[in-house]
Amino acid sequence: MTTELNAIAFKAQTHTRHRFQNLYGQLNGDALYRAWAKLNKQSAAGIDGLRPKDFKPRLAEHIQRLQHQLKTGSYRVDGVKRVYIPKTNGKERPLGLPTIEDKLVQQSVADLLESIWEQDFLRNSYGYRPHKSAHQAVHSLQLNLQFQGYGYIVEADIKGFFDNMDHDWLMRMLQERIDDKRILKLVKQWLKAKIIEPDGRRHKPCSGTPQGGVISPILANIYLHYALDLWFEKRIKPGLKGRAMLIRYADDFVVAFQYRHEARAFYRELPSRLKKFNLDVAPEKTSLKRFSRFHPGQQRNFEFLGFRFYWDTDSKGEARLRRKTAPKKHKAALKAFYDWIKENRHKRLNLFMPMLKRKMMGFRNYFALPDNSVSVSSMNDHIWHTLYKWLNRRSQRRSFNWRGMKEMLRYFGIQAMTVSKRHIAVDWY
Repeated sequence: MTTELNAIAFKAQTHTRHRFQNLYGQLNGDALYRAWAKLNKQSAAGIDGLRPKDFKPRLAEHIQRLQHQLKTGSYRVDGVKRVYIPKTNGKERPLGLPTIEDKLVQQSVADLLESIWEQDFLRNSYGYRPHKSAHQAVHSLQLNLQFQGYGYIVEADIKGFFDNMDHDWLMRMLQERIDDKRILKLVKQWLKAKIIEPDGRRHKPCSGTPQGGVISPILANIYLHYALDLWFEKRIKPGLKGRAMLIRYADDFVVAFQYRHEARAFYRELPSRLKKFNLDVAPEKTSLKRFSRFHPGQQRNFEFLGFRFYWDTDSKGEARLRRKTAPKKHKAALKAFYDWIKENRHKRLNLFMPMLKRKMMGFRNYFALPDNSVSVSSMNDHIWHTLYKWLNRRSQRRSFNWRGMKEMLRYFGIQAMTVSKRHIAVDWY
């Protein structure tokens, strides 16, 4: 963080009711260059067709022009290119792709918002925050359930969260800490930016913020901070007799309770609370479950961030909370590896194998956590057999036997994925 952002963060931390003015003046050339440094250089182009590699040769010229537009108030938001990517359940997820210039300004504003609201966000919020991760959320959830005596779980899913965030509510939330009309006007422009569909249709959104927009994650966290986190912390928990905790990663959250009647009361109140902010729970993905060490077995389970949690017994007969890759995620990963190997088997090995290695590392880095060795081992076996099958179909002659394939894998530095034993910070609730 720069000196200016540190000063904003310090003011936000020490003056919890302060409303910031003249934040717009921080949107200068330095802020835009910092935004460029954070930009994903592999990101897709927006409606202007420019990718980062096209933008870079004239970077100084682009930033100078953008800085002038911001200073003179002539900056206008471009439309957002809509693309659809497939989901594991067969549906499609809509993404919005802003232009690079819009991404730079969005990132600069996101840095300002993060400096302020990071001081306000609660520790049970893990998504899209510095020094927070999905692994921390998963690990904290597991150890708190293991040792803190929770007996009931409310798992909930917000239906189309990013598409249904209410613009009026969001602007009211931003005004809790911002008293700079120019910054608020920028955010409103991004919320109302025209969406250009793949077939050329254009429309202005009445709610929501496009997934894929640089500023969307911080806006989503601010929205749920007021709509859910503070409500649970300030209204729900003080009236309880037993322990309770909420762990949230973006719009995915789990709530645990010690007593059944308190879990049921929260389960009944949750839909009406979310409805107040134009949000709805997905009934088929929202439930109240008995979940305790006294009911071991995989029949009683819940899923969070791609992992299935269930109670089991260890070798000494003591209850242990386990986690493994969620079956749907595991099945989707098996298919993805199979399809990718089949489609790319014709490539030269010096190109093909490093790509495979990176894909394996991606799976390992997320799913290879302690207690998940069976899933990881299953994935290893699947990859080896798929690789053996399709590499031997590249020509009329069989290219490898098992010994030869192992030597080839060793040559390219590809090893079997193993579970990680690294330390992960835990928050206790």
